[in-house]
This record gives sequence, C-alpha cells and structure tokens, in this order.
Amino acid sequence: MQSAKKENQYAIIIIGILFFVFGFVTWLNGTLIPFLKLACQLNNDIQAFFVTFAFYMAYFFLAIPSSMILKKTGFKNGMSLGLLVMAVGSIVFVPAANSRSFGLFLTGLFIQGMGLALLQTASNPYISIIGPIESAAKRISIMGICNKIAGMLSPIILGALVLKNAGSIELAIGQTNDPAVKESLLNELAGRVITPYIVMAVVLVLLAFMIKKSALPEIDTDKEDVTDKSAIEKHSVFAFPHLLLGVLCLFLYVGAEVMAGDAIGAYGREMGMPLDETKYFTTFTLFSMLLGYIIGIFTIPKHLTQQKALAISAVSGIVFSLLAFATTGYLAISFIALLGLSNALMWPAIFPLAISGLGRFTKTGSALLITGIAGGAIIPLLYTTLKDKEILSNSMSFMVCMVPAYLYILYYAVSGYKVGKTV
Repeated sequence: MQSAKKENQYAIIIIGILFFVFGFVTWLNGTLIPFLKLACQLNNDIQAFFVTFAFYMAYFFLAIPSSMILKKTGFKNGMSLGLLVMAVGSIVFVPAANSRSFGLFLTGLFIQGMGLALLQTASNPYISIIGPIESAAKRISIMGICNKIAGMLSPIILGALVLKNAGSIELAIGQTNDPAVKESLLNELAGRVITPYIVMAVVLVLLAFMIKKSALPEIDTDKEDVTDKSAIEKHSVFAFPHLLLGVLCLFLYVGAEVMAGDAIGAYGREMGMPLDETKYFTTFTLFSMLLGYIIGIFTIPKHLTQQKALAISAVSGIVFSLLAFATTGYLAISFIALLGLSNALMWPAIFPLAISGLGRFTKTGSALLITGIAGGAIIPLLYTTLKDKEILSNSMSFMVCMVPAYLYILYYAVSGYKVGKTV
C-alpha cells in the first residue's frame, strides 16, 4: 500500500513537469499574436489570431489518432513521443524567422499542437486515474498550478526577449519610407525568436529522454473496473451521452479560456492601450487562474464537489463577462483577467466528470475530449471577425463569445454530466 502511494507521488511529480511544459508552450501564443502581427506585417487581428487557430486545431485533427498511438505505445512512450514532436515544431521557427514566413510560423505551431495533443491525451486521463476519481479535480488542480506558473512566466520571458522596446520599433516601422530600413527592422525583430525556440527544442528532447527512461508506472485502462454498471454492456464510446456533452463543454471552456488569456491583449489594443503594456496582460489572467487552482486544492472534494465547483465557476464567468462589457479601460481589463479565476476549476472538473465510468473506452473518450480543445481555435477567431468586420463592437463581440459558453458550462455542471448514466 505504501509502495503504491510512493509510486503515485512519483507519477504526479513527472506529470507535473509535463503540465509545466504544456503551460509554457501554450501561453506563448498571447505574446506571439502581437509579435507575428508586427514582424509579418499582418493586416488585422483576424490574420493574427490564426496563431491560436493553427495551434488549437491540431488537437482536433490529432486527438483521435493520438488515442490509437497510445494503445500501441502505452502512456509513457506516448508522452515521450509527444515531446519530440513538439521539439520539431520549435525548430520550424528557425526557417520561419529567417524568411519571415507567417505560413511557416503557423506550421511550427500546428506541429507543436500535434505533440501537445498526444501529451494531453495521455496525461489527463493518467492523472485522473492514478488515484480516486472523486479527488481527480484536486490532482488536476495541482497540475494546473504547474501549468499556470509556467504560463505566467512564458509571456514575461518571451515578451522581454522578442517584444523589447516593441512600441518604439512599431513606431519606427510605421514612420520609415525606406523599404531597406523597414526590411532590416523587421528581419531583426523576427530573428529574436530563433534562440528561445532552439533552447526550447533542446529542453523538449532532453525531457523526452527523461520520460522514456523514467519509472513512470503504466496503467491499463482497458482492464479498469467501471463504476457505471451499464458501461459494461456498451460497445461504443458514442454510447456515453455524458461524454459527448462533455466534449462540447470542453470546447466552449477552452474557447473562453483562450479568450481570457490570449485575446485580452487584443481587447486592450482595441481600446488604444500600447503594445508595451498589453504584451503582459496574459500574465494577469494566468495569475487569477493560479489563485483558482489553489482554491481548488483546498476545497475539492473536502468542501466542494467537482460539479458544485464547476457551477460556481460558470456563474462567476457570466458575471465577470457582463462586467467587462459594462466597463471600459483598465477596469474592463481587470474583469477579463478575473475570468482566469472562473476558468481555473473548469478543466479539473469537466475532464474527470466526462471520463467517469468509461472503463475500456477511457483512452478513446479522452481523445474525444481533447478534440474539444479546438474551441481555442474557433471562438477567438469568431471574436476577432465580429469586431474587425465591425459586425459588433469590441465589447459586444467579447460578450457574445463568452456568456453563451458559460451558460452551457453551467448546464453541464447541474445536469449534463449525469445524462445517460446509471450506477
């Protein structure tokens, strides 16, 4: 018993390192959006937000194949492979920067997303199953702290490296009439990403080797007991309505999370705030998410069930979205940043609720849930399209994307997670 507990603790540490990597790479997007808009001279935010589109759509296309790969490799080797794929995506940034090719940058981001799809498909059910399912949200909250600490650091580090003196560079590029001078400024700016991404690739390869050689215990979900008695008789993952509703819930949640974290800078820029300030806004959102995870660790499941925590989070998300709409300036930015607090406990609650009782379908069910991460591709692009095409105002576009998402998440927390389940 003591040996199993130590084994679980070791596994939690290893997965915690992986979640740190997820966070660092994922939340670089908030900095890459304004950086690539400037370096590649993009016309509007619709184009710039293809950064999140390319990155998160990889999950949609690769999550199901990832489950098939995991069935062949097992969790540990699958995680190692995912890290190597991410390293390849990082290296693609070198020729992308040298040619200032937005298409190549998007290719690198898509490849990184491919690796993350494999990692997420393996690590999320792993951390859910490694202990009691009732406390899965607590364990995922611990993972969330690792994720968001990395996420807080990544825009600060990358912002300092690639967007240093961004305001003056943007002004100089806009004022010069000499094509050669402009080209020189843009090439110098684009080249700033080369060293950070080479370092990232090296770290990812080393981490892949470490995971491969680690004593991370393997879990056979195909033989796992199921708590839902009816699950034994089911022959398809699509026979679990609570899972399918959970996929949509995760889709909307990730869209809302990316909006609060990556679109907060664009929201500020739309109100006339300088790039030297907006490049750090993502960190504010992630700080509030970090507070939310800490709350989750101390309250779930001791004081709050996963469902209750999800319902409270959804209600607060609705309130903060409406307050952001009703205010302007830094006050509005503060309410968007506070959405991080609302979003923090959503993934930790949705994922275990959705895979509960899947038994031998756990890997496939996890893969379906990971496809829901594509919400991070679609919803921010909808926001930028609505505002840049002047269909709606900036604040109205934001609210239209956020409030319906939180309303559905509230439904899932109250009754959606129970649909079709018989214990």
